[in-house]
Amino acid sequence: MSKCAPRFALAALSTFMTLNSAWADEVQVAVAANFTAPIQAIAKDFEKDTGHKLVAAYGATGQFYAQIKNGAPFEVFLAADDSTPEKLEKEGAGVKGSRFTYAVGTLALWSAKAGYVDDKGEVLKKNLYKHLSIANPKAAPYGLAATQVLDKLQLTDATKGKIVEGQNITQAYQFVSTGNAELGFVALSQIYKDGKVSEGSAWIVPSNLHEPIKQDALILNKGKDSAAAKALVEYLKGPKAAAVIKSYGYEI
Repeated sequence: MSKCAPRFALAALSTFMTLNSAWADEVQVAVAANFTAPIQAIAKDFEKDTGHKLVAAYGATGQFYAQIKNGAPFEVFLAADDSTPEKLEKEGAGVKGSRFTYAVGTLALWSAKAGYVDDKGEVLKKNLYKHLSIANPKAAPYGLAATQVLDKLQLTDATKGKIVEGQNITQAYQFVSTGNAELGFVALSQIYKDGKVSEGSAWIVPSNLHEPIKQDALILNKGKDSAAAKALVEYLKGPKAAAVIKSYGYEI
């Protein structure tokens, strides 16, 4: 074998690694707070399988809308509703035809205390609690769904003085987990793993008590030429991501 063969092989390997590095990229993603745990799990497989890195920011869908309109550097938006991505697409802030439903969310009434919330939600009607946590209904779709449930159960007036409002669903969860509220409406994904509620006690709210929580994804204008953004959207439609999403209590 020629002495230059190993050098050639090393050079070829170096060129391949450089090209592979060039193909790999970061994608900046605005993620609805309820989807924090699933996207963190998905991100690991996404990076391993594609070479692209997912960089996520978490918050309320309504707040992200304002940030995106003001030029925030997000390339993909994973919202907690379908109306906000649709609005951004119509306003020309997103890539037409890239929007799709990546998950359908489930609302839960939850307490950090075992046995506090019954499996039919009767604890709400008994009205013995002092504080009920919900996310801001103007910014967070899960908060809006919570108000729809209270309205359907004719409990809006009875609970008015007891509501503790979080900026997003993460803060609504934190109010309950820290004991600042005895119970609260949270995303099932925050308390659910592998087919069961992982802590405390909960009532999984029937879907007929509120409008469907369809969660849509959208490639934003800043991501229209990004291979990583397109790869993420395709990955979210695939079987690996679907398995993770379902394991957190979402429907596909």
